[in-house]
Amino acid sequence: MDDVITASRTAPEALLFAIPENRWDDAVAATKTPEELLLYRSNLLGEDLTVTNFGGGNTSGKLKGTDPLTGETVDVLWVKGSGGDIGSMKLDGFATLYLDKFRATERLYRGVEFEDEMVDYLPHCTFNLNSRAASIDTPLHGLLPFAHVDHVHPDAIIALAASSGGEAATREIWGGKIGWLPWKRPGFELGVMIRDYAAQHPGLRGIMLAGHGIICWADDDKACYENTIGLIADAAAYLNDRLKGRPAFGGQVVAPQSAADRAAAAARIMPRLRGLMTGAGKLGHFDDSPETLEFIGSAEFERLARIGTSCPDHFLRTKIAPLTLDPASIDDDAYLDQALADYRAAYAAYYGRCAKDGDPAMRDANPVIVLIPGIGRIAFGADKTTARLASEFYGNAINVMRGAEAIGTYEGLPELEAYGIEYWALEEAKLQRMPKPKPMAGKIAVVTGGAGGIGVATAERMLRDGACVVLLDRSPDVLETRRDELAARFGRDVVRATICDVTDEAQIAAAFAFAAREFGGIDILVANAGIASSAPLEETTVDLWRKNYDVLAEGYFLTARAAFPLLKAQKGGSIVFVGSKNGIAAATNAAAYASAKAASLHLARCLALEGASAGIRVNTVNPDAVIRGSRIWDGDWRQERAGAHGIDPGAQLEEHYRSRSMLKRDVLPEDVAEAIYFLASDAASKSTGNMINVDAGNAQAFTR
Repeated sequence: MDDVITASRTAPEALLFAIPENRWDDAVAATKTPEELLLYRSNLLGEDLTVTNFGGGNTSGKLKGTDPLTGETVDVLWVKGSGGDIGSMKLDGFATLYLDKFRATERLYRGVEFEDEMVDYLPHCTFNLNSRAASIDTPLHGLLPFAHVDHVHPDAIIALAASSGGEAATREIWGGKIGWLPWKRPGFELGVMIRDYAAQHPGLRGIMLAGHGIICWADDDKACYENTIGLIADAAAYLNDRLKGRPAFGGQVVAPQSAADRAAAAARIMPRLRGLMTGAGKLGHFDDSPETLEFIGSAEFERLARIGTSCPDHFLRTKIAPLTLDPASIDDDAYLDQALADYRAAYAAYYGRCAKDGDPAMRDANPVIVLIPGIGRIAFGADKTTARLASEFYGNAINVMRGAEAIGTYEGLPELEAYGIEYWALEEAKLQRMPKPKPMAGKIAVVTGGAGGIGVATAERMLRDGACVVLLDRSPDVLETRRDELAARFGRDVVRATICDVTDEAQIAAAFAFAAREFGGIDILVANAGIASSAPLEETTVDLWRKNYDVLAEGYFLTARAAFPLLKAQKGGSIVFVGSKNGIAAATNAAAYASAKAASLHLARCLALEGASAGIRVNTVNPDAVIRGSRIWDGDWRQERAGAHGIDPGAQLEEHYRSRSMLKRDVLPEDVAEAIYFLASDAASKSTGNMINVDAGNAQAFTR
C-alpha cells in the first residue's frame, strides 16, 4: 500500500512540549483585592493551554472574611467550585467555606470506604450562603496549611505522573523539592495523604500525584503562580531533551493521507457513524492535527490506544478507551455497524465487571473518541462543545503518552479505579445538576439563503432551542457578518457558514460535506435561497425565466438531492422548503417567479412521498410580502411590485400589503421562522407533504 511505510524509511522527530510564559503583570495585580487577585491568578493559569485544559485544575486561597452573623474576622477557604473553568470563571465560580468548619469534618471521616459521604458535609461549611457547590478536590486544598494552592494537569506534568519512569524523573528534575504519591482517587483520603506527606517533608514546592497531576503552593498569589508555571516549564524542558532527535511512539508506519483526502473521508464517515450510534443524537468534531496524525500513524498506536487515558480530567471526557477503525474498511457500513456493536458490548462488559449495588445505571455505551490511522480523530458528544472538548482532551492524552513513553512506559488507570472515577457519586451529582437538554439539542440544520432575513431568523430560532446551524449563501461579506453576529450570541461552537450558490452542484456538494465534517451530518434542511423578479410576459426574457427556475426550482432540487443521503444515514430528518403565496395564488407580472415557486411546492410533495420510507419529512412554508429585513425587497423587486400595483415603493408598499391581508398585519422574518421551526421540530413529527401559509390571511392562497 502506498500509505504504509516503515519507521526506518521515515522517522520524523517527535513533537515537543510548549513552555509556559510568565504573564503576571505587577501593575495589574496591584489594583486588586485579595479575592480579585486569586481570580487573576486562576484566570492566568486557566487561559494558558500549556498549564491546563478547559474545566481542568483548581486553585484556592485562604483569605480573611467577615462573618455575616457575628461580624468577626474568620478564615475563609476560596476554592474553584464544581464544574467551573479557571480560565473563564468569575468570582462567583469559587466555592467559599469556613476553614475551621471544613477542617473539623475530619473527625467525621470514617475511612476510604465512606469517601462519598464526606461530599455531603461540604454544604454545611458554606460561608455567606454561597450557592456554588464545592468540588471533590476541596480537601486537597483545605487540609494543606499553605495560603495559596494550585492543582493543575498540564500535559508535561501528567506525562511524568503516568509513566513508569515518572518517580525517578521527578527526583532527577527537582532534587527532592517535589514529592511523589502513588495513585489515589481524588477525595478526602487523598487530601489527608497530601497534608501528611507535606508535613513529613518540609521545604517541598509541591507533590506529584501519580496518574493525576501536581499540587503546589506558596504564601502569596504571585509566588504561587510562578511556582506553578516554573514546575511545568521544568517538566517540559526535561521531556523535550529526551524527545529531540527521535521519532515518537516507535516511528511512523502509516503516513497521513493528503489534507483533502482526510477531509473527504471525515465527511463520508461521520454521518454514518452518527446514524449507527444508539440513543440520542450526537454531534461530531473532526481533528487531524499534527499530534493526532503522529499518534495514529505510529507503530505503538494500537497498544497505547487500548490502555486508554490516565488523568481523571481526560478520562471523564473521553471514556475508558477510544474506538479504532481500519481505514481500508471505513466505507463498509457492515464493518462500521459491527465495530460499534463490539465497542458497546465491551463497554457493557466493563460496567458489568465493575458495578456494585447502588451504582448509577450504565451510561451511554457508544464511543466518544474514534481514531482512524492516516485520517484523524473524531469525537462525538451530546452537543458540539462537549464533542470538541472531548477531542481536545484526547489530544492532551496523546501528548501525555508521548512524554511518558520517552522516559519509561505509559501507564493507564487500573480498570476498577477508572470505573470508580466514571461512576463516582460526585460525578453523578454533577450530571443530575445539568439543565434538561433544549428541544433541538443534538440537531444539525443547514439553511440556504442563510444571510437573508428569513435565513437569519430561522437560524436564530433553531439556535435558541439548542440546534447547530450551517448558513449557506453566495454573498461572502454578508454571510461572514451574519455568522459572527450569531456566534457572538450563541457561541462559536454552534454556528458555521460557507459560500454556496444553490445553482452550482460542486458548491452544494462541498457545502454539505462541510456540514458533515463540522458537525457530523445534517438533520434539517431549510431550502430558503431565493430571488424575485417582476415583468409582463412579453418582457420576460428566456434568461430571466431560467434564472428564476435555476434558483427556485432547480436549486431546491439540487440541495434536497444532496441532503437525502445524509438524512438517510441519520435515519431520517426534515426538509422545509420556503415557498411563497405566489406558488398558490397567481400574481400579475410575475409569471417566471410564481410558476417557479409553484414548481418547488410540487417538488416538495413528490419528495415527501419518496422520503417517507426513510423517515424524511418534507413540508413547505409559504410567506407573503416579508418586506422588513429582506434582501430581495431591497433590490429591483420592490420597484417592480410597486409598479405592478401602481403605488409608491416606500412606506406605501408596506401599507398596501398590510391592508391587503385579512388580519391587517405585517409578516416578519421571525413569523416565517416560527413556522419553519415547527415543521422541522419533533412537534411536527407526523407531518409531511404539508404547507403552512404565513401571509396574515389571503383567501386566494387557501389550500384546497
